Amino acid sequence: MITVQNTIEASIDKVWEFWTLPEHIQNWNTAIDNWYTQNAENDLRVGGKFKYKMAQKDGNASFDFDGIYTKIESLSLIEYKLNDNRIGSVHFEKTDNKVKIIEVFEPTKEDSESMQKEWCQTVIDNFKAYVENN
Repeated sequence: MITVQNTIEASIDKVWEFWTLPEHIQNWNTAIDNWYTQNAENDLRVGGKFKYKMAQKDGNASFDFDGIYTKIESLSLIEYKLNDNRIGSVHFEKTDNKVKIIEVFEPTKEDSESMQKEWCQTVIDNFKAYVENN
């Protein structure tokens, strides 16, 4: 399993909203400058589906990142299963006016774990910047 984390200076309500609402997801969910989240769908409930359409800005490539939610504890925990059967979780730990986000996920076998960790850490870092600047 791979673990990444960051601490966001914002309320738990704001962090949860920005993490889960599609209009926010599209603004922070990227790891590479020439990629972006073209579309985000999110049905945040157990059994609900999420789907993020990732695309290169020049239109040469795209892919879907999608799965279903297996456990939701509002303002605290999101567990999911991706369509390729890998699992992951996102933990939200509130302290004062800060929230520590810890994401743990099963890596793919196709890419190096270090590359996957770096990619996901960059996404979490982008999330932090987006929340703290909006």
